[in-house]
Amino acid sequence: MTDRGSSALRPEHPIARSLPHLVEDFGFDQVGTPVSETVSGITISSRDVVPGDLYVGLKGKKFHGASFAAAAREAGAVAVLTDPEGVALAAEAGLPVIVTPEPRLALGELAAWIYRTREEPPTMFGVTGTNGKTSVAYILEAILRQLGIVAGLSTTAERRIGDVTIVSKLTTPEATEIHAMLARMREAHVRSVILEVSAQAITQHRVDGIVFDVVGFTNLTHDHLDDYETMDVYFEAKRELFQPDRARRGVVIVDGPWGARLVAESRIPLTTISTDVNADAEWTLTIDEETADRTAFTLRGPERRELSTSVPLLGSHMAANAALAIVMLVESGFDLGAIAHALNEPSEDDEGHERGLEEGRVAGIDVYIPGRAEKISGERGPVVYIDYGHSPDAFTSTLESIRRVTDGRIIMLFGADGDRDPSKREEMGSIAARLADAVVITDFHPRYEDPAAIRRVLLDAARAAVPEREIYEVAEPRAAFRKALSIAGEGDVILYAGPGHENYHEVAGERIPYSARDDARNALHEHGWL
Repeated sequence: MTDRGSSALRPEHPIARSLPHLVEDFGFDQVGTPVSETVSGITISSRDVVPGDLYVGLKGKKFHGASFAAAAREAGAVAVLTDPEGVALAAEAGLPVIVTPEPRLALGELAAWIYRTREEPPTMFGVTGTNGKTSVAYILEAILRQLGIVAGLSTTAERRIGDVTIVSKLTTPEATEIHAMLARMREAHVRSVILEVSAQAITQHRVDGIVFDVVGFTNLTHDHLDDYETMDVYFEAKRELFQPDRARRGVVIVDGPWGARLVAESRIPLTTISTDVNADAEWTLTIDEETADRTAFTLRGPERRELSTSVPLLGSHMAANAALAIVMLVESGFDLGAIAHALNEPSEDDEGHERGLEEGRVAGIDVYIPGRAEKISGERGPVVYIDYGHSPDAFTSTLESIRRVTDGRIIMLFGADGDRDPSKREEMGSIAARLADAVVITDFHPRYEDPAAIRRVLLDAARAAVPEREIYEVAEPRAAFRKALSIAGEGDVILYAGPGHENYHEVAGERIPYSARDDARNALHEHGWL
């Protein structure tokens, strides 16, 4: 069941707590009417208030949240928490006003207190890195399901508890939403929770009030330099997740320099993984087979432990994501042999006898990841992948993976985010021209930027990299995909990078309904390929 109308997952049976005790326990000040109510929830959005909530008025870039205290009262808020600047704005609402100098810093601990999420917590997994976070999270959830464990999931694409799903607004929810979601998961008897943790989530205190049992690091590559002025600052944000107040154990892929640096600077016990069998890492990964639909690999670890399996996804980078998920599970206490058995891979029993696959079962990790190199084409015509990748490293990994499994041409269709890190655009255009046989450049969330100017940067970079490359500019995404399809033949590959799972196209503040996956299927039908 997908609940697209909700903005957050909340407990269905919240347990009220004393608001006066909250004020006392946290040492907050009060202004005006003394608090005397109970509180059963907390939110920073007046639109999300439900009766019994504590409304937190935060100072924003354009407005102060305390200005919406009256709307929060009408929706059933029992009090307002804000900073000294917001006191006068909130006072007119007639609610009790609680004051603290920096309310955002208190959100995680407050939400944990209100929702009691520190009481009998589930096993908590956190995944960070520039690329691969979502894939690792889905793979973790899939393996846990195959192990018979009820797990909750929060990613860029969706939040999920069993068959209840809502579409995500942020990679990592606000702290108030996370703890409400954890309380809802407790009601559903969830035993493990996987959170995708962005750098912004760490620096903006969205994961405060949580101590992860195991955190994983995929990589650090060029992205988000609109939020972090240098790669060093970006790395430092990620590094904070690998500190004792945030996590108990960590697993790090050390193929790049940032992984090695994280190992040196982390303050929690770490386990390392590398795709280089000669690397100084506890676990190593080798690729056994790559096809357009599946990647088989072998993971080898300490004490001659070994697991061979596959993931139904394109590329060696997806195998690395799967390896990270497996080792995170091992670090949380799962036996590698139990994981192998759950994945229906042959393994040795206690007497050294090999156990075969269960009859009628397909070996491997049973995972579906929306919009991550998702193949949406059929048996005939060009192979079409829709991917969420929108960074230079993501382009490189996926294009190189496609090249290894196809003899046909590769047509690359993409654009670049408006109002997001512009420093990566030239590299994106260059990589597309160097690694694809034809390039179609289109609009992708121009937001408030001039879309023609964004396309021009990509076009100029592509032409400068490979002047003879076949390059087209088609602004409208639907027309752009049909252009790509018109120059593709049987056995060719179209990679549509950027939109992935998303179902909108953002232009000048308006989210226009658009699903690249649905549109691509429609176009394939129009051409007789589906």
